[in-house]
Amino acid sequence: MSGNILKGKSKRDRRVVITGMGTINPLGNTVKETWDNALKGVSGIGPITYFDAAAYDVKIAGQLKNYAPDEIINKKEQRKMDLFVQYAVVAAHQALKDSGLVVNEGNAHRIGVYCGSGIGGLHTIELQHDILNAKGPGRITPFFIPMVAPNLAAGQVSMFLGLKGPNLCLATACATGTHALGEASQLIHRGAADVIIAGGSEAVVCPLAIAGFASMRALSRRNDAPTKASRPFDKDRDGFVLSEGSAMLVLEDYEHAKARNARIYAEITGYGLSADSYHLTAPPPGGEGAARAMRMALQDAEYDPSAVQYINTHGTATPTGDELECQAIHTVFGPHAAKLLVSSTKSMTGHLLGATGALESIFCVMAIIDGAAPPTINLDNPGPGCDLDFVPHTARKSEIKAAMNNSFGFGGTNASVIFSKI
Repeated sequence: MSGNILKGKSKRDRRVVITGMGTINPLGNTVKETWDNALKGVSGIGPITYFDAAAYDVKIAGQLKNYAPDEIINKKEQRKMDLFVQYAVVAAHQALKDSGLVVNEGNAHRIGVYCGSGIGGLHTIELQHDILNAKGPGRITPFFIPMVAPNLAAGQVSMFLGLKGPNLCLATACATGTHALGEASQLIHRGAADVIIAGGSEAVVCPLAIAGFASMRALSRRNDAPTKASRPFDKDRDGFVLSEGSAMLVLEDYEHAKARNARIYAEITGYGLSADSYHLTAPPPGGEGAARAMRMALQDAEYDPSAVQYINTHGTATPTGDELECQAIHTVFGPHAAKLLVSSTKSMTGHLLGATGALESIFCVMAIIDGAAPPTINLDNPGPGCDLDFVPHTARKSEIKAAMNNSFGFGGTNASVIFSKI
C-alpha cells in the first residue's frame, strides 16, 4: 500500500523531486520576483530602517520590502508569532500553493515539515526583555516562549497548512536550510513520508544581532555604499551583510508527484555533510571539511565531478572563508573546477543565516530550469586564491544539468546538496 513505510527498498527506488517553491527575502516576495532581480544583478542591501543605527558600526542590512502577511496570517495570529515564524508560514504557504498539492485527511499524515532557524526569535527576546526591565515580570506576554522557540516555525507551518507528518526543527547556523533539505530528502528516500516542506527562516535585523556580529568583525562596514557592500571573492571584501527572510521547498516522492500530474522542477540527487572539528568560526586549512561534504554529495549522487556545471557557493565575503571554499572546490573537482560556473548570490541577497541555504537552493533549481547562472555582483578584482569563474556582474546563459549548493555554519558544520535536471 502506498501509505505504508517501504521496507527493503533502496534509495534509488524512492527518488525525491522539487514540486513547489516559495520565498520572501531582500530581493523579492515571490520566487519569480527574486529570480528576475537576481538575473538582473539587483542588490537587496540598504540602510537599516527597523531601528536607529546611528550609534552602530554597521548601519546596513538586507531587509524585506513591502512585507504584507495579512492575507495569509491574520493580525491576531501575527501577534503570537515572532517574525521568523511569520516568514516561514508565508514562504511555506507560497510553496504549497505552487506545488498544487491538496492536503486532506487522507494524506495529511504523509506530509511533513522540516524547517530550521539559525537563531530563532531574537526580535521578541529583545522586545520582551525591554518590557521586563521597564514594567516588570507581570507584563511579559504569555506567548513569549512559543514565539521564540526555534521549532515553532515548523510547528506553525504544520498547523497553518494542516500537515500531520514528520515535523522537525534544525539549527545548524548558516547551514540550516541546506541541512533541512538534505535530511528531508533522506526521510522521503526511506519511505517515512511522501512530501516534506523544507527550508529555513531568519529574522535578526535587530540591534542585538547587528551589534553581536559586528563585534566579531564578521560584518561589512561599507555603510556609505550599501549595494556595493557584499563582495564575495573580491579583494576588497570586508565581511558579510546580515539579511532576513525565508525560503521553503516542497520535496516529494517522484512516483507520488507523477501520480498527481505535478509539475516537477528538479530532482535532489546528492547530499553530503561534515564537521570541521577545528574552530568556532574559521574553516580549517584548505577547507577540508567543506571538501568532504561536497565529495559526499557527489558520491551520494553517484556522479563524477564533471557531471556538475554550476555551484552556488557559501561565498559570504569573509576574507578567509571565500578563499578556503575555492581551495575546497579545487580539491574536489580537480581540473573540472576551471569549467564550473561558480557564483555567490549573497552578493545580492546578503546572508540570511539559517534561511540562506534554502534560498540558494531555489537559485540552483531556477538555474537548471532557465539555463542561466546568476551573477556574483560587486566582483571587480578577485582576491588572492579566488581563481574560479565567478560569473562576475552579469548572469550567463548556459545549459545546467546539475547544480550544487554549499552552506557552511559556525561550529564547523557543512552541507552540500546536488539538484539535477529531470
